[in-house]
Amino acid sequence: MTNILTWILFGLIVGIIANLIDPRESRRGLLSSIVLGILGAVLGGFLGDLLFGIGVTGFNLSSFIVAVIGALVLLYVGRIFKGA
Repeated sequence: MTNILTWILFGLIVGIIANLIDPRESRRGLLSSIVLGILGAVLGGFLGDLLFGIGVTGFNLSSFIVAVIGALVLLYVGRIFKGA
């Protein structure tokens, strides 16, 4: 149970940071920020490990950076598919 709560907290923090960095105004709620952060961590961890050997390994600075980059990539790809 603690592991799930940790991922939710991690996702929330990453999602909020990604939404703050994103230049477009965001009207995302709390749940979508959590989902964005968790999916960003998964994508960022996969790409970071594949390209640089750096993945999401826990609650540390490198994991946060990789996860935020993954979340920003998701936001960008989402805009491409929406045509915005």
